[in-house]
Amino acid sequence: MKKTYYAAAGAAAIVVVVIAAFVILGSAPVVQAGDVVQVYYTGSFQNGTVFGSNVGQQPIQFTVGANQMISGFDQAVVGMKLNETKNVTLPPSLAYGNVNPSLIITVPIAAFGNQTVNDGMSVTENANGQQIQGVVTQVNSTNATVDFNPPLAGKTLYFSIRVVKITK
Repeated sequence: MKKTYYAAAGAAAIVVVVIAAFVILGSAPVVQAGDVVQVYYTGSFQNGTVFGSNVGQQPIQFTVGANQMISGFDQAVVGMKLNETKNVTLPPSLAYGNVNPSLIITVPIAAFGNQTVNDGMSVTENANGQQIQGVVTQVNSTNATVDFNPPLAGKTLYFSIRVVKITK
């Protein structure tokens, strides 16, 4: 009878500890819209080539839902807990969008003045009071083709994201 009492008391103690651990761990903060978060990320293409990472540097900080990040990245952190890592695949529609053909223009070489124009050359243009970056993609004797799409437009992106701070 004594053994049964001790076994029941021991089992009850274990249940209390498990419930307490669940309550404590289960109540860890979860990222929600409006929270300020700090994250580490690595961004890559389908072939594994890394196009950006802040691992080993300062975490990036942003307010969730404030349009400070591409929409898919912003959405991916919602629901994450502190120190959780998540891998996400973002189609162009949730990243930098599809390539917009109207942002690829032909410019007369004369518009560059005395500057030598080469493939891959960066170009800055003022449009409606805002500076936009473009890249020369093709040059011939009379014209240059300049692409003002974001460099990652039209690409599916893969991110590994780890939340390292959540401020409510």
